[in-house]
Amino acid sequence: MAAALAVGTVTYTGSATSAYADVQVVKDAKKAADGKEYWVQNHLVSKDVAASRSADGRRKKWLLVWAGDENIADTLVKDIKNLPGSLGGGLNKIKNALPGPDFLAVIDATQGSPTYGKVVNTATVGPLVENEPHHMQYVWHKGDTIYAGALFAAATYAFDVSALPQLKLKGVSLPTQTLGGSVPDAYWVLKDGTAYGTYMGGPVVPGPHTYANGSTVVGNGFAGSPGEVVRFDQNAQVLSESPAATPQGDNKKLCDNLPQLDKPTCANPHGIQAREDLNTLVTSDYAEPRNIILDPVKQPSPYLRRPTVRTWDISDRNKPKLKAVSYLPDGPRADPADPLHAESRAVMETTVTNLPGHKGAFAQTMQGGAVFYTPDITAKEPHWIQVFDDGAANKAIHPNNDSNGGGSNGGWIQTSPDDKYLYRAITGRSKGALGPDDPGTTGGVYILDIQKLLAAGDKVENINGRIDTKEKSQQGGGGDLPTVVGAAAINPGTPGGGPHWGAYDNFVLGDDGYYRETDKPQHLAVSNYFVARSGLDGDHKVNLLNLGQDGKLAVDQNFRDEFTGQIGINFNRKTWPHGSFGNAKPHSELFVVADADLK
Repeated sequence: MAAALAVGTVTYTGSATSAYADVQVVKDAKKAADGKEYWVQNHLVSKDVAASRSADGRRKKWLLVWAGDENIADTLVKDIKNLPGSLGGGLNKIKNALPGPDFLAVIDATQGSPTYGKVVNTATVGPLVENEPHHMQYVWHKGDTIYAGALFAAATYAFDVSALPQLKLKGVSLPTQTLGGSVPDAYWVLKDGTAYGTYMGGPVVPGPHTYANGSTVVGNGFAGSPGEVVRFDQNAQVLSESPAATPQGDNKKLCDNLPQLDKPTCANPHGIQAREDLNTLVTSDYAEPRNIILDPVKQPSPYLRRPTVRTWDISDRNKPKLKAVSYLPDGPRADPADPLHAESRAVMETTVTNLPGHKGAFAQTMQGGAVFYTPDITAKEPHWIQVFDDGAANKAIHPNNDSNGGGSNGGWIQTSPDDKYLYRAITGRSKGALGPDDPGTTGGVYILDIQKLLAAGDKVENINGRIDTKEKSQQGGGGDLPTVVGAAAINPGTPGGGPHWGAYDNFVLGDDGYYRETDKPQHLAVSNYFVARSGLDGDHKVNLLNLGQDGKLAVDQNFRDEFTGQIGINFNRKTWPHGSFGNAKPHSELFVVADADLK
């Protein structure tokens, strides 16, 4: 094996494991702000890379999956208590106790390819290990940097994917460069190639923190509150940090903090999307992150899960200005005795519309199990209403499900590029989530037709239909409100075992043999993993679904694991191209095409 690299690239070929006998290793390193070396190391499976360039000459489409090494810290408290024998010996039976690298898996996503579904490269990052890889951006376009966040390490990586299946490292942002926030979550890439990122957790050091714009917030420390929005250049260097907190604080009753703050805040931005043509950014507040993993069984307070959405003026791209904090309303199934599962609780994601004639955006709640909409994100105070309940899609996903959307654990939500459909992934309700007799629900993916809703215009009062009764929660609100047109179960029969995240495939192959972007995706990819320490571990599989132009969905039966032959790529495996590190946790994914194959 080649010696450690200074700054640059090194290539060598050798035998990695019996499963991957011939692996080409290519390492690319950069010096970070601390003067130390950080790298991405490619492990290209020679025979599969060669086979992917098959005799038919077909160009390739890739699925990149940002995945973390499963480790001892992923073991739940209840599992540790029940382990037999010595602590070390018992834990080794559950998790791999040795630290392992996190990585981007490069999977052949070209239907009909001889290596379809195979992992042809694992691009590991170092020297940081077990970062808990989380999100990248929501969609990739030619020339974009890939931004990938390390949840627990508070680092953001920037990757060059122009020459896939090989990657290079463009740069890395360390916690010392984002002292105003921690726990990076999601990214939105702007047309100039820079990106906004949400840092869900509070300033690194508890107490007062003063930003470059002169504002000061008082935070309760790393992974606490309040968070911020960071703008990065194409190499993950910080251009600006903008606090998500309001000077006066937020609603004390609805916004808890541990430890408590003098000015309570719900400012923990998670989801982020922008409409540059409207000079507007939308972020959704999810939770005070460190307190969500304290006890997977019982949260310290339901009000650590947030009911708020924030809109920002980005006329000055480098100085996002917070315009409004909107509190989503509770719906007809909200129960004062169970505030954790009220419709408004835990606003994980938001997604904007795309076409010039539309100004609306959607938001979804993870514990609340509901979808909300505002027809005008440019308004001084956007008016959000509930337009769908996950319960109304449950039986379309699986006939044995009930119609209760509470605790559905929804994650990914995304408008289609042509604004016709809304894509939604839900993990499903865990068994016992709503009481000891609760059977839970099978999770999956469902598609909503949103054309009538968007056609109703930019005034809420012009929208026909409302979710104002429990019956409408279960069956839909009628009128202009969205309706289910497609659904598919993932991991059926396992309550709470469905997908957390997803991505749509925005590339089609042209008659000239090159890929082009499309506004009518034909495939979706989803991953079944959230955060192990939260109690939502999933089965660590990645599935691909075929998507019809009418919104109909079907799990791709040909996207199969190369070792087990089962449907879905299983990240629970003994060995990888980078070595025998055991199980991995796939959190997010993107469809990407090499620059040379994309017009």
